[in-house]
Amino acid sequence: MSAAAILEVEGLGKSFGDFKAVDGVSFSVPAGECFALLGPNGAGKTTTIKMLTTLLRPDAGRALLDGHDVVHDPEGARRSFGIVFQDPSLDDELTARENMDLHAVLYGLPRGARAARVREMLGFVDLGDRADSRVKTFSGGMKRRLEIARGLLHHPRVLFLDEPTVGLDPQTRNHIWTYLKDLRRAEGVAVFLTTHYMEEAERAADRVAIIDHGRLLTQDSPAGLRASTGTATLEEAFIRLTGHGMRPEEADGTDRMRGFRKMWGRR
Repeated sequence: MSAAAILEVEGLGKSFGDFKAVDGVSFSVPAGECFALLGPNGAGKTTTIKMLTTLLRPDAGRALLDGHDVVHDPEGARRSFGIVFQDPSLDDELTARENMDLHAVLYGLPRGARAARVREMLGFVDLGDRADSRVKTFSGGMKRRLEIARGLLHHPRVLFLDEPTVGLDPQTRNHIWTYLKDLRRAEGVAVFLTTHYMEEAERAADRVAIIDHGRLLTQDSPAGLRASTGTATLEEAFIRLTGHGMRPEEADGTDRMRGFRKMWGRR
């Protein structure tokens, strides 16, 4: 494994009964890179993310986040990443600042530094003027920006984004990717992305890995994948590699907020 990688995955596997959801997956992600894991429904993306974020225990292989083993040092691994779930995970009855403060307490940010970091990250996503507004008054785009700010609050080395822009308009999606590009430049945060928006992955990702039936088929830059498949777009390359058939949803999904509480031993 490379000492320079922030996220290192080697031979990762997970089965549910006789079904292999993830089968020997390996990759690494250096600081500052945006790495996209793409696959059809049921391909193993969700299971992979759950193992990397300590919500599922792998059956095989290992994964290190900033040197912390997700099985043997799960608390260290958790402090090394932030996550933005596909489904909403904010408390709508709290203000933006209160949501951020709660997260800061969970991650053990020092009391003296907490308020300044909350202000900094709310400003980063252009929500400083809405810090004391209840989240239930926010638009979908504002909520997603707040979730990104919350995920970055504790200075993570890796930010997991699970379908982060589903349901958002193109302007908001564009702003979010601008924020993240600036952040990667400024703090060297690695971004791990899953998305069904192929044009988004093509634009944002430095490298793309394609998973299907639990196995990693290939990984390369978007341009490299287009060249190797003889296609004009990443979407065409994706279909060339995974086929045209419709797929069922992955069967191991759980409520994201419940998963977040489980991650920190809370009900």
